Amino acid sequence: PYSGSSSLFREIQDEELKKFCSRISKLLQAEDLGPDTLDSLQRLFLIISATKYNRRLEKTCVDLLQATLGLATCPEQLQVLCAAILREMSPSDSLSLVWDHTQNSRQLNLVASVLLAQGDRNEEVSAVGQGVLRALESRQPEGPSLRYLLPIMAKVVVLSPGTLQEDQATLLSKRLVDWLRYASLQQGLPHSSSFFSTPRARQPGPITEMDGAVATDFFTVLSTGHRFTEDQWLNVQAFSMLRAWLLHSGPEGLGTLDTDDRSEQEGSTLSVISATSSSAGRLLPPRERLREVAFEYCQRLIEQSNRRALRKGDSDLQKACLVEAVLVLDVLCRQDPSFLYRSLSCLKALHGRVRGDPASVRVLLPLARFFLSHGEAAAVDSEAVYQHLFTRIPLEQFHSPMLAFEFVQFCRDNLHLFGGHLGTLRLSFPNLFKFLAWNSPPLTSEFVALLPALVDAGTALEMLHALLDLPCLTAVLDLQLRSSPAPSERPLWDTSLRAPSCLEAFRDPKFQGLFQYVLRPKASGATERLVPLYQLLQPMAGCARVAQCAEAVPTLLQAFFSAVTQVADGALINQLALLLLGRSDSLYPAPGYAARVHSVLSSQFLALCTLKPSLVVELARDLLEFLGSVNGLRSRASLVTSVVWAVGEYLSVAYDRRCTVEQINKFFEALEALLFEVTQCRPSAALPRCPPKVVTALMTTLTKLASRSQDLIPRASLLLSKMRTLTQSPATGSMHGEHGEEGAEAICTRATELLTLLKMPSVAQFVLTPSTEVCSPRYHRDVNTALPLALRTVSRLVEREAGLLPG
Repeated sequence: PYSGSSSLFREIQDEELKKFCSRISKLLQAEDLGPDTLDSLQRLFLIISATKYNRRLEKTCVDLLQATLGLATCPEQLQVLCAAILREMSPSDSLSLVWDHTQNSRQLNLVASVLLAQGDRNEEVSAVGQGVLRALESRQPEGPSLRYLLPIMAKVVVLSPGTLQEDQATLLSKRLVDWLRYASLQQGLPHSSSFFSTPRARQPGPITEMDGAVATDFFTVLSTGHRFTEDQWLNVQAFSMLRAWLLHSGPEGLGTLDTDDRSEQEGSTLSVISATSSSAGRLLPPRERLREVAFEYCQRLIEQSNRRALRKGDSDLQKACLVEAVLVLDVLCRQDPSFLYRSLSCLKALHGRVRGDPASVRVLLPLARFFLSHGEAAAVDSEAVYQHLFTRIPLEQFHSPMLAFEFVQFCRDNLHLFGGHLGTLRLSFPNLFKFLAWNSPPLTSEFVALLPALVDAGTALEMLHALLDLPCLTAVLDLQLRSSPAPSERPLWDTSLRAPSCLEAFRDPKFQGLFQYVLRPKASGATERLVPLYQLLQPMAGCARVAQCAEAVPTLLQAFFSAVTQVADGALINQLALLLLGRSDSLYPAPGYAARVHSVLSSQFLALCTLKPSLVVELARDLLEFLGSVNGLRSRASLVTSVVWAVGEYLSVAYDRRCTVEQINKFFEALEALLFEVTQCRPSAALPRCPPKVVTALMTTLTKLASRSQDLIPRASLLLSKMRTLTQSPATGSMHGEHGEEGAEAICTRATELLTLLKMPSVAQFVLTPSTEVCSPRYHRDVNTALPLALRTVSRLVEREAGLLPG
């Protein structure tokens, strides 16, 4: 049953896997677990992890993997592999691991990772949590090291918040306070000392700050040293799980407060509450004391981040800790509004410091969320914060994949908080699309989820133009990076692609208007025809990044139309339909792009017609103009077919009383001329090869129109007779390209059926233009109603080509 495997390996059958597991079982039973065992376990892990199917291993092998994981003398690398293999098998009923406090902490960490991967099938999460808590309660030095167990506790809190009892939660809060606030300020001792080292040399040195100064305040994750003590490692891990624990242990209903209500609560609280002193904080209950210590810790991190780091890695750590510190402060202020008064001054100063630093741009997102979350109580010009966030950052940092993902996630996660600022977000879609254009593969699903919030009736047309021009935007962004001063790191563009003519055009003042329009930061309310730009940027169409973006556009178009139809009125639907027709021959020439987009445009045009059938009558002049040209018919076959079908379906008084015989006649003449043009077998290189589905759609629509204006029936019958004769011509196969004889046969069959219907005009009108009542589901379900009877009668008439005869 397990036929799939990764493309990295040849297919491994179950029998072969069984033999391989038997070999591993023998190796694991040997006294010496040597290199062969390590190599075999690595191969087994790759085999299991490189398939989407679950691989069932022999029970003996599974038991030995579990036993090896519990061996105190087993090398750590082998235990890590055993745990990884067992995790890949989870959830599984064949696992029998249990939490054993006698194991060392490294083993417990690995065992816990397997148990948590089981998904709490047998309350494994609770058992692991209780095991860690017992280790927390016992302060024995010989007990398991909490350094390896605290990360497990962090997972348990997230996976199963209800695992901890009240007294256990209180205990964990107390221990977190101790680790966060009272870690040692001396570095750890070296693991081993030289025989000749002096006692003075073996004395641990003091902990230092990022800039090399000796630390004078308590230890944090930003404190530095050559070696760390156990409590210092616990300090780091405690901060890592702090936000998750605060959310778990916070007051009931934290997420239920409305933003405005919370702002009122915060405002009223701030008017009477002053800063809590640290001396009073020592008398607080454990949870409140933890919040107080967490606040002090975050304040210290913000102060430490202002120091100049001596190494780049430390500088990156400062920024990451700033992000987490602001997020923790946001949680604290939501749980206890008194912290807002004490946080505002430092956060405002932090915002002023990092907004001008491109390297610290990721810190702006949690700051913006803080100001957004606390509303008027923060007394900050939120509009200015968002204008800077949505205007400058995407324009300058679109090439950062991590920032792009975090920025879009920020927009998605905080939609409920935007309120009056949602208009700023919607107008900024051209800037947000820069992230999408440059990072389309990983961000496509994120934007599919975000588009419904971005789509607005006022900017829908401009957004649709922008989506269709997304590959062009990718090419322009590539040129923008190439023309800017070269960065110190590796280039962010495709260095294998040489496009000197495109770079010259990018710098040419004559084309600056078009390039600036493509790179505009906000919706302008106007649209520009970018055909000249397509020609200039054609050499960039082969760029891999442009090709990736072009592949994502159809999915984004589907999401856009799903959203816009929810807000579009009749006038906007008409404008969207016209835009689809107008842009069908105006697309960036990326390989295969036009065909994929036309497929989406054709289906969406029909969806718009279904939403508003009167569209065909209201846009009659524009549709006639579209159908009056055969230029690019082959490339636009799907869209032309949809338009022809819509005319035949909806150009009727049944859908719009304004439909006139004159309109029907005009469309008949236009479609007749189009059919004549695409089916003539003249030796002309300019004549397009026409897919059979276009010809059959044209014939069917012409027959429908003739059934509604019976003066046209003779012309339609003559045309269908010619088509039936034409399909018997030897040149017909070449006219329809790769469809050949099958296409000619389909056309002949359709022409014969339609001719037979036109011999009975009243029946043709009933079949080709059924009334609304006939289309009711009841007529298709109930065999005693008129429709099944009528269809049986029509079938007999078509077969006999005779008049109406009884049974």
